Amino acid sequence: MNPNTLHPAEIEALEARLGLRIAARLSEVEVPADVSERLRFARTQALARCRAVTAATLLPLGASSTAILGHGGKTTRGSLSWWAAALGSLVPLLALLAGLAMIEDWHAERQIRLAAEIDATLLTDDLPPAAYADPGFLEFLKTPRE
Repeated sequence: MNPNTLHPAEIEALEARLGLRIAARLSEVEVPADVSERLRFARTQALARCRAVTAATLLPLGASSTAILGHGGKTTRGSLSWWAAALGSLVPLLALLAGLAMIEDWHAERQIRLAAEIDATLLTDDLPPAAYADPGFLEFLKTPRE
């Protein structure tokens, strides 16, 4: 029996049967009072959670979504879909802007590193300071070396 091929109703039926079998086995065994009390408390909590989940799933989509938006259930589903579309189009736009900012930052950092590398090479070279003032020195730097 593959759980991926079962219908949700079949899964619920299997879970119910398993629960009944476990309950029957627990009824056969004599359990100390403190364990019994902890089990009762856990069962109460589980049932409360189950009721809360069931109530949340039974709530209509429009009511829960508009409550989140702060409209108190007074808007229609059409306006909710407009909000969803606007949010859906803003997310890629923000991602694009963040990506462009990161590319610009990377490019500026690369330019700074290249300039620092050139400066370090020039400062560690054995050139006299007068060579830097020579107008032909810039042309010398621009010509490719073989």
